[in-house]
Amino acid sequence: MEHGNERFVTGTPKHPRQDVDRRTEVAPAQFPHAALFGCSDSRLAAEIIFDMGLGDLFVVRNAGQVISESVVGSLEYAVGVLRVPLIVVLGHDECGAVRAAIDSQGPAAPQLSPHITNLIAPILPAVRRVAQYRRVDPEAIDAQAVGREHLRDTISELLESSEMIREAVAAGTLAIVGANYQLLEGRAVPDVAVGLENAPVG
Repeated sequence: MEHGNERFVTGTPKHPRQDVDRRTEVAPAQFPHAALFGCSDSRLAAEIIFDMGLGDLFVVRNAGQVISESVVGSLEYAVGVLRVPLIVVLGHDECGAVRAAIDSQGPAAPQLSPHITNLIAPILPAVRRVAQYRRVDPEAIDAQAVGREHLRDTISELLESSEMIREAVAAGTLAIVGANYQLLEGRAVPDVAVGLENAPVG
């Protein structure tokens, strides 16, 4: 994945395994190299930014890469059934969910729907830590710092929520890498790694 992302950054993608032959090859079964859990942001198309093809990634996405039952179940399927050796949790700068979480704590907080309120709730601990638990001034909060904190929280929550994933990490069959994607540059920068001797995004 690291090499594919570098090709994307430098503008030299190969667009591998995206032809008719590959489509035919993977139609009967899938054997992805990794699972990716990332934000639903339209600028974060996983196979494009990592220059990968059909069947290469098992992708799970929602706004703000927030852990939920469906996310944990999907990643457990990737680990337990598809036997992926790597989960990449991908955050990014200029995240709308992170911005909404920050803004929701201000004195002039916008009215959000119940579903959006529930969605951003897991990001609020990161907002409060970055604000050092003082009164939150949305204009003064570093959104990138919140995003980094939330990324680490997401990995911790995934491990807490899934015995299967914890056991795979402990057994040395699975690594989890958290990375932050830079929208303008196009680069995914690893931030935290768990398991397989902190394996790189390779």
